[in-house]
Amino acid sequence: MLKDSESTIAKIHRWEHGKLHPPIDDKLATEEPLEIRVRGQNIAITMRTPGHDEELAAGFLVTEGLIYDRDDVKEIVHCKNAEAARLRNTLNVFLAPNVEIDIKSLTRHVFASSSCGVCGKATIESVRQNFDPIESSLRVSPDIIISLPNILRKTQVTFNQTGGLHAAAIFDTKGKLVVCREDVGRHNAVDKILGYGFLNDIQFRDHILMVSGRASFEIMQKALAARLPILAAVSAPSSLAVDFAQENGQTLIGFVRGETMNIYTHPERIK
Repeated sequence: MLKDSESTIAKIHRWEHGKLHPPIDDKLATEEPLEIRVRGQNIAITMRTPGHDEELAAGFLVTEGLIYDRDDVKEIVHCKNAEAARLRNTLNVFLAPNVEIDIKSLTRHVFASSSCGVCGKATIESVRQNFDPIESSLRVSPDIIISLPNILRKTQVTFNQTGGLHAAAIFDTKGKLVVCREDVGRHNAVDKILGYGFLNDIQFRDHILMVSGRASFEIMQKALAARLPILAAVSAPSSLAVDFAQENGQTLIGFVRGETMNIYTHPERIK
């Protein structure tokens, strides 16, 4: 198979109209491991779609409560030694000398699959203790929320080629797209956009997070870490996501499709 960062070309035999056709090229969403090291210590391995790895690492560290300010990070670079340099699957995070981190506080096990991040959480209580509830007077028109899925869909370049990637995006209150990222893991896509904000000193306190799939507990936790008051999803939320959003002052919206949506928590922000 031939890899091109976010997609991989494979030969397939298509069965159609009662006939097996000759092999043709088909694009698959690329999935590879990424090892994240901080000060030389392996802290996580996640299955991800290559691309924007620096943002993924930064977003992961932010949502785990290990770093808070842009000055905490001096550099994020791929390992340049031996096989790791060729594969580009190992990332070194260099922190400022004065930054103290507690690796033992990580709530995710050292390995997380692309499909599930919450299964790696040690305890739900440990996540809830990391960040204060959101207090925000933000108000957004329902017409803006309803318009977001179409905008998001148009930016999903690799999904259009493969049909196999999740997407997450940040919008302002006027519906303007700030950043969009795709990944085989929905939580990785969120980490990438939050890492983008962190590395570029952009605050998302008055923005909207839109995800292409369902709203899980872990995505709500990541939105809380980024102080995002509103999260909208194309699909359904989980019961734990709704409970978490209610407790932490987050507006959670699901099934944003056509002219309809379900507002599960804190509807006062949808004016």
